[in-house]
Amino acid sequence: MIEVDHAHKSFGKVHAVRGVSFSVPKGSVVGVLGPNGAGKSTTIRMITGTVPPTRGSVRVDGLDSIDQSLKVRRRLGYLPESNPLYPEMRVADFLAFRARLFGLSGKARKAGVDRAISRCWLDDVRSRRVGQLSKGYRQRVGLAAAMLHDPPVLILDEPTSGLDPAQIAETRQLIRELAGDHTMLIVSHILPEVEKSCDRLLIFARGRIQADGSADDLLRDLAQRQGFAVEVKAANGAPKTSMQAIAHIEQVESDPNGRSGDGWHALRVIVDKAAADPGAVIGGACRELGLTVRSLRPATATLEALYIRLVEQADKATAKVSEQRKPEGEAA
Repeated sequence: MIEVDHAHKSFGKVHAVRGVSFSVPKGSVVGVLGPNGAGKSTTIRMITGTVPPTRGSVRVDGLDSIDQSLKVRRRLGYLPESNPLYPEMRVADFLAFRARLFGLSGKARKAGVDRAISRCWLDDVRSRRVGQLSKGYRQRVGLAAAMLHDPPVLILDEPTSGLDPAQIAETRQLIRELAGDHTMLIVSHILPEVEKSCDRLLIFARGRIQADGSADDLLRDLAQRQGFAVEVKAANGAPKTSMQAIAHIEQVESDPNGRSGDGWHALRVIVDKAAADPGAVIGGACRELGLTVRSLRPATATLEALYIRLVEQADKATAKVSEQRKPEGEAA
């Protein structure tokens, strides 16, 4: 249904997307993850026909997203993160206006509006002005607008933004109901959301796809490298020194766990499972570096840990390439 083949996109000297390739079969629900500037939004814009790829191709339902842009857009329902709405219009009138833009008329337009209002729980506010609604309700109006013409492909950028826990659960249920009848791409920064709603994940960083697979498959790969939660203190009590020191342990990758105090620094370290005794490797290396260890315990593999590791690896690889490209004699 969606085919992206070696797509590149540059904006002047900024290479936002670097040879991205993936395909999404009909009926799939795919989560798109990545930090700001990772290239995911630019990739979505290429799929929707908003911007053309610099190189490569993007096709939706067999149609080129640029050469056949209007036909592609008729097959797409798109909820952008900015969720553009007309605040002065009433909910039902706004949706009817959007339905006309998609070519719906007469009974088909009324049926599409009524169906979208019902499925997005907007019956109680259908006569209210959009600008008078809470952020959660406005988000639902945007979702209803994307679904009006019953498109085969739905692209939802942060669909649960601004919703309360009950509404988030309802939105998850709606996504599950739409799965199968619609091919869906869900862009989100909320890891638990995509883990619960999607059957496949694409993790972007530095303009490339760093991982592609189901959450279970990706975590299974991560489990091949054993994680430990470690609390250490450097001799001088500086948390940053602790982190920098443990990062140089052979066969160990360190990720800050975001918690420190009284000179102690909490880290997540990952050791190759080929090591006979990973705990001994970490403990021995810490002793050699003069680090005091307060706790050392196995950590459960999580999607968050995988996400952080992939993003950091991409950042390090990019920094290394940039360093290699510096003219001879240029200061580091």
